[in-house]
Amino acid sequence: MTDNIIHLQPAFILKQRQYRESSLIIDVFTQDFGKVSLVAKGVRKTKSKTAGLLQPFIPLNLSYLGRGELKTLTHVELAKPYLQLTGLSLYCGFYVNELIACLLLTEDPHPEVFNLYENCLTDLLKSDQIEATLRLFELDLIEAIGYGLQLAYDLQHHKTLSPEARYHFDIEQGPIESPEGHFSGQTLISLQTRTLEDPKILYEAKLLMRHVINHYLHGKPLKSRAVINQIIKHL
Repeated sequence: MTDNIIHLQPAFILKQRQYRESSLIIDVFTQDFGKVSLVAKGVRKTKSKTAGLLQPFIPLNLSYLGRGELKTLTHVELAKPYLQLTGLSLYCGFYVNELIACLLLTEDPHPEVFNLYENCLTDLLKSDQIEATLRLFELDLIEAIGYGLQLAYDLQHHKTLSPEARYHFDIEQGPIESPEGHFSGQTLISLQTRTLEDPKILYEAKLLMRHVINHYLHGKPLKSRAVINQIIKHL
């Protein structure tokens, strides 16, 4: 059997780790083939010209070949100019990478998520919109992989949401009105309409999306989330 050969596939690196004496294993998110693991041979050698490109958040075109789970990188080039994330935006980018790594299956194409990811990186550069950017990416990612949230209707009480009411949130059923609910109707409506501006709404949206993501991760902790929390405490 001949190897599958992929030419100049748009991609971003999610994470990397050292492999043998001079190589790297890189987990990449590609536009048309989803998550793929590649071995980048010899890139840690002093004379390597590609090591500087093999970093997260850089838009790349990658060529690779192979039929197994670990394929071989054969070519890398910069896809287009970009602005590097820094500070809190950088760590939030690692959080987004970890979400993709944990929630998407290997070699399961999601070109719509690739587009969402590109837009998210651009929006993270706007320091005053980081919280809204993360919440909307989380919401859109959950929807894209088939776990879309029902945010518009209280099925148990057979009525639309009231902005002034309080709600519990059941991941399978959606909002359930209750005086002791953790979320305002306005927060749920704002998530539904993708209009997140008010700080109180952003806070409740963060709690809701954390609840949802923890459910689909089956309790697996996210390392980047803990790092971000520590950074925010020291701001």
